[in-house]
Amino acid sequence: MTREGWEGWDAYAPFYDWENARTLGRRDVGFWQRVAARAGGQVLELGCGTGRISIPLARSGVDLVGVDRSEPMLARARARAARIRAPRSLIPSFVRADIRSLPFTRARFRMVLAPYGVLQSLIRERDLTDTLASVARVMPRGGTFGIDLVPDVPNWREYRNKVQLRGTARGGARLTLVESVRHDRRRRLTPFEQRYLERRGGRRATHRFELTFRALTVAQMSTRLERAGFRVDTVLGDYRGRPWDARADVWIILAKKG
Repeated sequence: MTREGWEGWDAYAPFYDWENARTLGRRDVGFWQRVAARAGGQVLELGCGTGRISIPLARSGVDLVGVDRSEPMLARARARAARIRAPRSLIPSFVRADIRSLPFTRARFRMVLAPYGVLQSLIRERDLTDTLASVARVMPRGGTFGIDLVPDVPNWREYRNKVQLRGTARGGARLTLVESVRHDRRRRLTPFEQRYLERRGGRRATHRFELTFRALTVAQMSTRLERAGFRVDTVLGDYRGRPWDARADVWIILAKKG
């Protein structure tokens, strides 16, 4: 069992964009652009990773800071940002930080975003409690906190050594993703063991790591938000803004700081 929720992400960094282009793609980016356009001030993205969301938001005019614990992820985000041909004001800042203890002044950000299930990487209850308190501290009254939960994690079928994806990465390497999934029902955790088989010419390499996610319902997250001083304002069931129900593909919560 992975001991901490952030473990595995450093090793995942070289493959993150390749995999997500074949699964989630960009279907959530437009939604977060629309939400962030209403911020009325600086925006903070938690778990920004390689800048998949941060950079499109910045290009659309959002004043954005992204934080992540993984330096290899941030290195890729900074490299992408360096290629933006735009005024400096449209280039996001990236900071290595622990989201349980954000290194920013009180009430700095009008909006905080936690896209693509990032809060589900907090595998202990106290980690989530500390993160919500930290987010509340860096937001003013009336600021918006946007959260995206992945609802199907606890329902994911268990399997071992299943080939999930094959394809060619940038630079010509052939990649095969072999994945195993199991559930810890008692702790509501789902570890994903991923093996990337990389073939480049006659050379072969195997990259192995584990990512662990925690199952959280909308009701559970709403209760924790209220305890941290937020008021749930809107709950949506997709990136087009449709109403939420328990069968929705995604669970989006927009909450206001009280």
